[in-house]
Amino acid sequence: MKLYGATEDKDIKMRYLHKECHTPIKYERRFPKCDKALESENILRGYEDGKYVIMDKNEIEELAGEQNKSVEIVDFVELTDIDPIYFNRSYFIGLNENESKPYMLLKQAMEESGRIGFAKIPIRSKEHLAAVRVYEKGLMLETMYFLDEVRDFSNVPDIPSELKVSTKEKKLAKQLIEHLTTKIEPMQYKDERGEAILALIESKISGDEIKVVEEKPKRKVGDLMNALQASLDTGAASKSPQKKKASSRKKKVAK
Repeated sequence: MKLYGATEDKDIKMRYLHKECHTPIKYERRFPKCDKALESENILRGYEDGKYVIMDKNEIEELAGEQNKSVEIVDFVELTDIDPIYFNRSYFIGLNENESKPYMLLKQAMEESGRIGFAKIPIRSKEHLAAVRVYEKGLMLETMYFLDEVRDFSNVPDIPSELKVSTKEKKLAKQLIEHLTTKIEPMQYKDERGEAILALIESKISGDEIKVVEEKPKRKVGDLMNALQASLDTGAASKSPQKKKASSRKKKVAK
């Protein structure tokens, strides 16, 4: 089995530069006591617990070596049984030699049963929970967080345990949800800020004049009711021109 990253980081990476000469700033690993730069062979790992418990690199690698390198499916579950908060990163599952038949057998059985595999897998020095599921013509592995890696929502401050809302407010909120409900099309969602930054970078490279698009003035909203009504009005306004054009055509035909 081989894993191939199914997602990629599209963050726009920038270097920190010296203001005067525009050269990149270099970060060094230095020993503060002697103020000396350190080579990698002189660096150890230490777990801090009042004092440092030294962990040798070979000791960690030996522990990892004892683990099974393959995906160990321990259960089959419904995808809806897993809260999305546990999902971490996606990988396409590829094949090693002589794995075609068991690979396709598992894929077809999972496809027909509608189940996904709940698994464990070691990646680098860490054991991960994982979900194995059918994706297009093959299998995908989603690494997952363990329960103790997901923080308790009770740590979030100022969330009321109960808050009374009126029937009118609830009705308006449900209207907004219905108004904005659509069939999801991932291609229509774009990283608009990232695209704007890239366009700015390209304009600086080409020497073109930089044009800044003026933002529309934001409507001031006083409370929840006004906010919901404003959202509904905005949505209705965006659809109204088409209706007006249609009605104007009908009037012209009537004449």
